[in-house]
This record gives sequence, C-alpha cells and structure tokens, in this order.
Amino acid sequence: MNLTERPPRSPRTRLGGYVLLPRILDKCRAELVGNNGAYNYNCPLDQRFFNFTGIDSAALKAEVSKGLGDGEILKWIEANAPNQHSDWEIGQWSAFREMAAPADNESRAFVSEILSEAGAAMREDIATWFEMLDVDDFASYGGKV
Repeated sequence: MNLTERPPRSPRTRLGGYVLLPRILDKCRAELVGNNGAYNYNCPLDQRFFNFTGIDSAALKAEVSKGLGDGEILKWIEANAPNQHSDWEIGQWSAFREMAAPADNESRAFVSEILSEAGAAMREDIATWFEMLDVDDFASYGGKV
C-alpha cells in the first residue's frame, strides 16, 4: 500500500457494512511501511469508527501488522469489538456517517480550505465530509474538479 502514489479507498466503501473501515485499513497498512504520505491513521474521522465499535486503534494496527486481509480483519473486529452492533445498527451508523457534514465554523473553514486547494471552492454540491474527501483524493492525484 503506497498512499504517495494513489489515495486510500473512498470513505464510502464498506466492509462488513462499515463505511470508513476499508480506508482506515489502507491508511494503517501504508503507515506500517512508511508510505502513508499525507494520510494519517487514527485521524479524527477514523476515531468515529473506533468509538462506534470500541476497537482500540493500536490493537487494530497490531492485527493489520500481521499481514491479514480485509476479511480476516473484519472477522477479528466482529469477535473483539467491545461495542457489538446488529447489522441494522451498523447500516444506520454508516448511513449517518455518509451524510455527516461539518457542524461548526472551524470545521467548515477547514473544508473550505481543502476545497479551495482542490480547485473546487465554488462547487455547491459538496456538503459532507465524505464528499470533501472524495474530491480532495481525486484532485490530489491529478484529477480536475
């Protein structure tokens, strides 16, 4: 995994019903080998997943360091998450995360700065965190917005 050459998976991509999880795994794998570039494992958005599941980010990183695949990591999460949730709850949490938008002025200013740097400052269709991340990932690797 080399995030200096390509972005991690979209935050919308799901594993076991969880949004963010594939992106978290990409960032974790890249960090383990020193190829994470501008991406940070256990960032504030990642912490939403860790808080929901109760999984410790260091414990997950230790499992990922064993070279396990996505399916094996998911099984480990399902067996070890202190906060066990039904498929319905995971689906609702994921849907909520997909629609979450910056809620305070500091966060809105941060998103505005990112969109400006990506050349998308005038786009009115970008409102959620996930939309911002998708645009930023696309623009960061040469895409035109």
